[in-house]
Amino acid sequence: MIDAASRHRSAADATLADLFAQRRSDGAADLRARAWEAFSREGLPNRRVESWRYTDLRAALLDVKPPRPRGGSYVELADDRLRIALTASEFAAHPAALAAAPDGVTISSLREELAMRNPRVLAALAPACDDPVVALNAALMQDGAVAQIAPGAKIDRPIEICVLPLSEESSFTRSLVLLGAGAQATIVESYGVGALGAQGNHALVFDIGAGAKLDHVMNAASASADSVRVISLLTTLGAGASLNSFCLIRGGGLLRRQIFARLEGEGNEAVFSGATLLRGDDHADTSLTIEHAAPGGKSRERFRTIVDGRATGVFQGKVVVRPGARKTDGAMQSKALLLSPSATMNNKPELEIYADDVACGHGATTGRLDSDLLFYLESRGIPPMEAEALLIEGFAGEAFESVADEALRDELSRGVSAWLALRTLER
Repeated sequence: MIDAASRHRSAADATLADLFAQRRSDGAADLRARAWEAFSREGLPNRRVESWRYTDLRAALLDVKPPRPRGGSYVELADDRLRIALTASEFAAHPAALAAAPDGVTISSLREELAMRNPRVLAALAPACDDPVVALNAALMQDGAVAQIAPGAKIDRPIEICVLPLSEESSFTRSLVLLGAGAQATIVESYGVGALGAQGNHALVFDIGAGAKLDHVMNAASASADSVRVISLLTTLGAGASLNSFCLIRGGGLLRRQIFARLEGEGNEAVFSGATLLRGDDHADTSLTIEHAAPGGKSRERFRTIVDGRATGVFQGKVVVRPGARKTDGAMQSKALLLSPSATMNNKPELEIYADDVACGHGATTGRLDSDLLFYLESRGIPPMEAEALLIEGFAGEAFESVADEALRDELSRGVSAWLALRTLER
């Protein structure tokens, strides 16, 4: 006898299969077929999959929303950045707007790059990754932005890729940044306020050439309580390359943010940091795998999670040091702040080391606001909620130190202030 849950799962699987049937020939047919085969072996993950043990995506997606067939987009040159917006998972390159792109930067749509079978794009678009949701994204990708930055180019204005979700729909975007050898750039990845019932599976791929330097900031605004989002970052680093990546998550529904980084070249460096703010019944899962595949690599992971109400925070971090990757230097830290008795935090840091002469360590802590500090602030005439907000801002702000761009740092700080203001209104 088939139970109701099994029927729902069958309906979700059937919807995804129908979407693949529609898209299997929509550019990169071989890549899509391989990705669909990889996804089909496991299907939507649940808690029985070790890397998804704290987040049951299959249960959250019993009903897969239909995507919008076509959407709109725009490209604009703002005062402080070049902004690429994806609406309803569609990007359309407008030559007049793109002409304003800085020298050394070429921007196009993923759809047109796939149609032209651009070999460089196809080679970089799907790095090896053993994750069913990343495979599903590759199989069903609708569109995205492709930014190619010439070797040696120094781009002083951030490039923003902004995904704007629409209500009651699923969307599958995949964007690609190809950073040439010795180039320097800043990429901002942003997700607009989550619309009602939105389901998103989004991937951003970085291919960072030898000696190149990339700063990356992700800003995920609050979403509706019934939204489901998986946002994946896949990156490879060449010899002597560096990546400094920061993420701010402001909760809303279920969100899984996952990072897959491979340090392929010798002497490269990757820094990943972030702050997650949760309240109500939010569920946010940050999971990352950092793979050191060459000697002399350095990685740092520093994350802060603030959990209020009945929300659940997750941090899973794994650093893998491959044979021969001697003199690897890796450190990982997760700190969580629980603001209510009903708040939950799950920490799972891991190290897998298959090489000698390495220095790797990890740590995870979970605690509450310091009562002595609260008393000190309140005794100076600061109201209790204000005192809490000051301590929370200070805790989250520790993670902001890695953001080099002052304007972006201020923008992120305003996001924290907005979240705290909402928390105060709800009290």
